[in-house]
Amino acid sequence: MSFRILGISGSLRKASTNTGLLHAAAKVLPPNTTFELADINLPLFNEDIENPQPEAVQKFRKQVEQADAILFASPENNYSVSAALKNAVDWASRAPNVWNGKVAAIVSSGGGAGGVRSHYHLRQSGVYVNILFLNRPEVTVRRYEGAHFDTDGNLTNEAVQKQLADLLVALHDY
Repeated sequence: MSFRILGISGSLRKASTNTGLLHAAAKVLPPNTTFELADINLPLFNEDIENPQPEAVQKFRKQVEQADAILFASPENNYSVSAALKNAVDWASRAPNVWNGKVAAIVSSGGGAGGVRSHYHLRQSGVYVNILFLNRPEVTVRRYEGAHFDTDGNLTNEAVQKQLADLLVALHDY
């Protein structure tokens, strides 16, 4: 049986380097592991449209439910997670909470801190919804320091690719 990882990018941007990290992760999976990328371009959470949930939300929740692990790529917006990512966390937390007991890891690409401050806020939300985050290894890329990505957001740095491979092994074994 295959171990299923769901990749969730907090960036909706076409050439996102955070999404680029997820595409790179899909190429360095441990044996017997599959990877699927979720679409979190969801309507803003609103109880008025919760029952029935929009089709895109139902699809996303099913992806989370069927995954064995989650790999978040979290951009940092104003020292926190992106609005799109927080919205996705909120939708999937509604009863029944499909995050409950999921193992997860976080990667990021960003400015001077490499997006690391967003990790803390995502982990805080994860406490309440019972996401079990892997603590190490951490993968954060300071995208403005060095040549890590091409103009389409694809990862080109071999050292970061190795870090991603190590992270995926740790996530698989967590």
